[in-house]
Amino acid sequence: MNNPLKIPAFLSHIPLFSELSPKEIERIAQGTRELHLARGDVLFQRGDPVTGFHVMIHGQVKLALTSPHGVEKVVELFGPGQSFGEAVMFLGRPYPVYAQALTDSLALHIGKNVIVGGIDGDPAFCRKMLAGLSIRLHSLIQNVESISLRSSAQRVIDYLLHDLVEVKEGLDVHISLSANKNVIASNLNITPETFSRILHNLSDAGLIRVEGKDVCIRDIARLRAYEE
Repeated sequence: MNNPLKIPAFLSHIPLFSELSPKEIERIAQGTRELHLARGDVLFQRGDPVTGFHVMIHGQVKLALTSPHGVEKVVELFGPGQSFGEAVMFLGRPYPVYAQALTDSLALHIGKNVIVGGIDGDPAFCRKMLAGLSIRLHSLIQNVESISLRSSAQRVIDYLLHDLVEVKEGLDVHISLSANKNVIASNLNITPETFSRILHNLSDAGLIRVEGKDVCIRDIARLRAYEE
């Protein structure tokens, strides 16, 4: 990065720390270090001991498992501003998944000691951390509901419309797929062939146009209402 990273300012915008005071954020920042990752770098392996948790600054990381038959299951994808590894840190168990950078990335490692020390010494800090973890848990429950209760097409549409809002009728919205189709499909719990088929069907319906990793959404309202 061209400018020095202002870690306290960055941490203050992370949902997990949204209830903390500037003084508490500054103390956490002192127990934080930057991790520069090249595409393909493994951040940690399944079974590694947990020494803290991570926050993404830029780039993208996947958490994944590999079956005994060598089939990869992508558990979750994380991008800028998102944190991961908090729960397993508090459990005191080894990592149940591995983490790998999908692009050149910059992440923060927040040491376990600085978090546990704050919890042990300040009940108010503990309550604030619990509030932040509750926000994260709510997001995870929404993801589980989406995978369990929605059709494959609905899951793909939810992925395409993530963080998008209604726009003026007649205006196209351009997005870029956050990872390759195999990774996205695994994260959505569908096969790559199903993912490609759904994109093809949405294109035939005139709702999107796909060019490589770029997707043009022609009508957000119609796409949201689409049923296969």
